[in-house]
Amino acid sequence: MSADKKKIASDCWKRGTEALSREQWDFAVEMFTTCVNMFPDNLMYRQTLRNAEYRMYGDNKTGARMAGARLMGVRGRIKKSRVMKDWEAVAQDAEKGLKVNPWDGGLNYDLGEACWKLGYGDIALYGFQLAIASDPESAKYLGTYADLQLERGNYNDAIAALNRIIKSDPSNKSIRDKLSKLHAEKVIDRGGYEDAENAEDVKETSSSGNAYSEFRKSQQGQQKDVAPGESPEQDLLHAIRRNPATVENYLKLADLYKSEKKLDKAEETYNQVLDVSGGDPSVRELLEDLQLDILRNNLALAKQAIAADNQDKTVEKNYNALKKELVLREIEVLSARVERYPKDITQKYELAQRYMKVREWQKAIPLLQQCSGDSRLEKNVLVALGECFLSVNNRVLARRQLEKVLDKLDPHDDQEQLKKVHYALGRICEQEDQKEQAEEYYNEILGVDYGYRDTLSRLESLYK
Repeated sequence: MSADKKKIASDCWKRGTEALSREQWDFAVEMFTTCVNMFPDNLMYRQTLRNAEYRMYGDNKTGARMAGARLMGVRGRIKKSRVMKDWEAVAQDAEKGLKVNPWDGGLNYDLGEACWKLGYGDIALYGFQLAIASDPESAKYLGTYADLQLERGNYNDAIAALNRIIKSDPSNKSIRDKLSKLHAEKVIDRGGYEDAENAEDVKETSSSGNAYSEFRKSQQGQQKDVAPGESPEQDLLHAIRRNPATVENYLKLADLYKSEKKLDKAEETYNQVLDVSGGDPSVRELLEDLQLDILRNNLALAKQAIAADNQDKTVEKNYNALKKELVLREIEVLSARVERYPKDITQKYELAQRYMKVREWQKAIPLLQQCSGDSRLEKNVLVALGECFLSVNNRVLARRQLEKVLDKLDPHDDQEQLKKVHYALGRICEQEDQKEQAEEYYNEILGVDYGYRDTLSRLESLYK
């Protein structure tokens, strides 16, 4: 039977090739489809079929007329078959749909997914590649393609695909985390760590081996004899001892320490995982975030100390020093991230806020201007820009930003910002000797908050 199938497929191949030379596209597609149906795991048959379909539509990139409407039924059947995990049906219907539009990204993705489930790895890869060609920035297509490449041991291709996602979506934390783990797995695979039976089998000369040695020393004297499952900490330490180059176990242990407020231990663990991962940027960011949390925690403790004894000038001095240290460290961290992720608007806005805290108005202004196009931040950005321009004595630009934001602020949700904006506009009008307008702005504030700053005294002094 197998020999008969091969002969039939071979005959169809020849007849399809002859049809292509005579530009009999429909017949060529029919012949190559027969080949595919008989040998669904043959990559060459799929590629030839797809090329024949391209030529049938004159390489128009859109397929048949009214393709969208004609494919609705096919997509519905694929959806149902996917729910039932009937991957052969998904693959067959995807091919039927691709006859209508061979460039359709969704159908090529469906074919790739189905072939992956069926064990046709080469065809799955081909399907995902065609899907990505139709939508080069699709996180779904790129992410699945990366998973398949990783399964096949192609770390560089998987990393390249995930980097493309980060390029179009810099704030995608899940992809950043995935990248960090992937880099670590690549290092482990190259070093042969996955074949180690125990810690002694890992070469001490490797960077991860040295990192583990230091980690093991740091944990000496802390281990207790407990049964597995009784202590999450001891379970993770045991997992690290068994697989010292597995980044994920260190990360889980650090998360455990964070949840238990053992921030010093979490910092120590992150430093170890940074070594194990070869200095992975995503791990470094986790360490930086934790270090900032430690500074914030110390600042909160200093504030509590002031509340307990507000007469002690040393305590107050310590609080102010910690406050300054935190802002400067935040500026350092955020500056590096803005450079690393130039499209991440949120990071730029946060950095601008820190510059404002240290009165670096000239550095904050261009960052805020780059954030002005983001509708989520528009109100906050305009208010901040108004404050910055006012601080550098550019009343014209300050007034322009503040007047622009007035109509965007909600009287209930943005009451504090409304008072702040009205107060700033009142001050500007006062300086411009526009007393009536200043009076109007100050009265708007007093109507909702009679004790806001020195608004009342400023209003009373307008006509003195």
